[in-house]
Amino acid sequence: MACPKERGDDAEERLPGLMELTYSTVGGIVGATATGYLTRQHERRQLRAGVMQRLQTIAAITAGVRDIEIGWAPVRRAAGGRSHLTSGLGLRATLEGGADAEDALHEAFAGYEVAALAAGVPRRVMDFAAGSHERAFECEVIRIIDRRVGGVLGESVDVLMRAAEEYQRAATGLLLHALWRPWRARLRLRARIRVLRTEVAALHDLQEAARTRLVETETITLLFARLDPEQRRWETWKIPPAAGTAAPYASGTEPYAQAPPTADD
Repeated sequence: MACPKERGDDAEERLPGLMELTYSTVGGIVGATATGYLTRQHERRQLRAGVMQRLQTIAAITAGVRDIEIGWAPVRRAAGGRSHLTSGLGLRATLEGGADAEDALHEAFAGYEVAALAAGVPRRVMDFAAGSHERAFECEVIRIIDRRVGGVLGESVDVLMRAAEEYQRAATGLLLHALWRPWRARLRLRARIRVLRTEVAALHDLQEAARTRLVETETITLLFARLDPEQRRWETWKIPPAAGTAAPYASGTEPYAQAPPTADD
């Protein structure tokens, strides 16, 4: 028969000691915290990768514009409304294989917006990046139209394309900074946005000058003579030839970067 002391020792061995409980509890908390942290980090990386992937899709569409052709009937825009050069002239930009470039771009923008909001990108930063790609797309259309009519813009088209590229690079850089260094990006956000507003204003002026030159009567006549030598566009547009060759182009406001300043600006 075991003595009382021996039975007491067996009981102590069966019951966990205070230090053992402490180590187990602390270890469980640390393990759960580490697991949660790593899970959140993995999710953030996935969200950031999603934004990057969609931004690359937008850039690929812009770079993939191959030509212009007769599209939907010219669209008149109300004063202050946004009017693309293609819609104002009744044209459509096409990708390799003939797909509508603007439709593909709108779809890509929608996916990008969802991904950017999910990743916590500030709305203004997201809009500037999207607007820069839209500007680049329109500049590419201007370049193609100019090529179609024999280069009436001269060297100014190269200046326009460089300005669009620089603005796109700056706006995308701000997005990447906000995406990967969010706390640091907030410190200089207002200053960088002021710079971007200056850049987009200069780019807007260059675009307007190019558009004004391209929609002159002689230039438009030459453009449609080459795009539609048989003058069948009226059948596509479903309007009589007497209505004119195109709706007057009306420039609008920048939907992204030209938005009225907010209280944070």
